[in-house]
Amino acid sequence: MENNIKRIAVFTSGGDAPGMNAAIRAVVRTAYYHDLHVYGIYQGYEGMIEGKVERLETRDVGNIIHRGGTILKTARSERFRTPEGRKAAFETLSAYNIDGLIAIGGDGTYTGATIFAKEYDIPIIGVPGTIDNDLFGTDYTIGYDTAINTAVDAVDKIRDTADSHNRLFFVEVMGRDTGFIALSTGIGSGAGAVFLPEVTGEKEKLYDVLRKSTKRNKLFNIVIVAEGDELGGATKLAELVKKDFPQYDTKVTIIGHLQRGGSPTCRDRVLASMLGAGAVEGLLEGKKGCAVGVINHKLKYTPFKQAIEKHKELSDYLMRLAPILAI
Repeated sequence: MENNIKRIAVFTSGGDAPGMNAAIRAVVRTAYYHDLHVYGIYQGYEGMIEGKVERLETRDVGNIIHRGGTILKTARSERFRTPEGRKAAFETLSAYNIDGLIAIGGDGTYTGATIFAKEYDIPIIGVPGTIDNDLFGTDYTIGYDTAINTAVDAVDKIRDTADSHNRLFFVEVMGRDTGFIALSTGIGSGAGAVFLPEVTGEKEKLYDVLRKSTKRNKLFNIVIVAEGDELGGATKLAELVKKDFPQYDTKVTIIGHLQRGGSPTCRDRVLASMLGAGAVEGLLEGKKGCAVGVINHKLKYTPFKQAIEKHKELSDYLMRLAPILAI
């Protein structure tokens, strides 16, 4: 490993995701293992502009691996979108003699890192922290496994009420642009139908399912809806169904930000630990302008441009399997 990196900083940006703390912990402890100084930047890019930087010791990341959220906090930063804001951020890093950055977040975080690195030639490695699992260059993102387990647990509870009262529940999960959470939640919870942003024309298929259920006198069911589906979410879909199937007692549950919180699963803790450590060692190996990921259980480094621009596809097999299992 090269030895030109002596001081690194880590920050979290964008939406929080369970497992971010595990990633921070891995960054700090791996840095100390390699005799580096490590700093934490609080409140993302906004904190970088404002100089909210503190030295982190190994004891500062003790007892956090099980905690949701992020001890470094996070924030959106409009100022970082401007040249003046990025200049102020660079001056902060220069004041602390920071040689490399580790950015934990999603595509917005990666986009900011790409521009920043190009303007100031700062070595930056991204760590995929988002529950949406939509970043190219990694099989899974930090927080995704916890989010789908939270959603499935909620649907399991809703199913008890749906069955007891013969109700048709529309459960909305996060996923404005992609249906990874909805698809896994639908299969994992045994839902009768799943609505995804990537797929259109699903309403008629649901209507067909409801007609068949009516003939069998089955008036309860669970429908999983990604918030970004073509019809505008669970509430809109439920209104349409109620109009066309008045015999159904329809209810809507929006799980919302519950999916972002809570203690991360073991899978997310292990993934975050691998990625945090991989980011530090990537910097030491001279890598920059890229995101670390895990593909087929091995660490991979993907250029930011590809991680941002390339589209991560849903599994064709799972999309085909969902309606089969809902019969």
